[in-house]
Amino acid sequence: MDFQYRVRDPLGNIVQGKLEAISVDDATQQLRRDGFSVLELDEESSGGLLPRRISKREIIYVTNQLAVMVDTGITLSTALEGILKQEKNPTLRRVLLDLKSSVEGGDDFSSALVRYPKLFDKTYVALVRASEATGTLGTMLERIANYLRKELETRGKVRSALAYPAVMLVVAIAVTFFLLIYVLPQFTPLFNRQGIQLPKSTLVMMYVSSMLINHWPWFLVGTIAAFVGLVFGKRTRRGTQAWHWCKISVPIIGPMVRKVAISRSIRTLGSMVAAGVPVLDALRLCSEVSNNFYYERLWLHVVDQVTSGKQICDGLADNPLFPPMLVQMISTGEETGKLDRVLEKVSTYYDQEVDSAIKTATGLIEPIMITVMGFVVGGIAMSLMLPIFSLSRHGG
Repeated sequence: MDFQYRVRDPLGNIVQGKLEAISVDDATQQLRRDGFSVLELDEESSGGLLPRRISKREIIYVTNQLAVMVDTGITLSTALEGILKQEKNPTLRRVLLDLKSSVEGGDDFSSALVRYPKLFDKTYVALVRASEATGTLGTMLERIANYLRKELETRGKVRSALAYPAVMLVVAIAVTFFLLIYVLPQFTPLFNRQGIQLPKSTLVMMYVSSMLINHWPWFLVGTIAAFVGLVFGKRTRRGTQAWHWCKISVPIIGPMVRKVAISRSIRTLGSMVAAGVPVLDALRLCSEVSNNFYYERLWLHVVDQVTSGKQICDGLADNPLFPPMLVQMISTGEETGKLDRVLEKVSTYYDQEVDSAIKTATGLIEPIMITVMGFVVGGIAMSLMLPIFSLSRHGG
């Protein structure tokens, strides 16, 4: 954080300025070390009610910059200082300043990172800790940056694939409500006045329209209650299991979600094994990054199998969540002692599979959403038009 200070220098002159520090005590100590007598010291306003968030892209950028500097022989503390001078995000500046102070105070870099789990997850910390033991921090930071970049790209592709059907669904619901609440009531008096026999579909639409108009508070309360129930239900163990099962089992979307979970797990396992992280620790991290209850349970089962003396492929075999071909490739890697290379190739292969699955899902979802939207809107439109055609024939 930034502090405005007013001090007296050793010659008795009054000096004003600004400095960065973790706390008031830290700022005071910095000024006194420079020989100043502190007269006033106030924290500078950040200029906003909420602190600026730190994005994943900023973490990738910082990691990549650290990798370049450390790899060229610059000390970690000096590298952090260099990035700190150029950083514009005040929240990230405070984090970097804290990391720099911890490193200068004798802490390991991995120990300093642990204090910010939302920014540096367990995979990040584990890889840094492994590199500290082997003296390959620069190379490892570059690997971490590439790992995070692939994760961000995959997440962005999945979100883009789901954005279109979400927008289409919102449009379909909005058009349906517009037709039922505004358009259909305009024709209802005409139909009742003419006394014609209305089709069953029109009677159903008129009933639904009447219910929405006359009892809309109950529908609103029911919608809110359903949304709140869904949100809180997903936080329970059974709710989480049901939600995760739906995500990997639903047609079209399910295969894509499964491949994303496998890609993320294999990428993590490959990075960990290549970095020299103990296999059991790597497998536990795989369960955490899979982001799915059933894949998490699978990886924990693998941990139990490896703990009892079996191989990784034994824990993955005969499980419908994992393709047999992938299990065979892991088995080959374990037998030849080149598991890290095999996992790296498998990770690259599954990245391509994820891209293919996303394109397939998008290509199938678009026509399905258009068809569903056309069916719903067209059904309501036909319910309106059929009585009008009857009136035209009756009038003729």
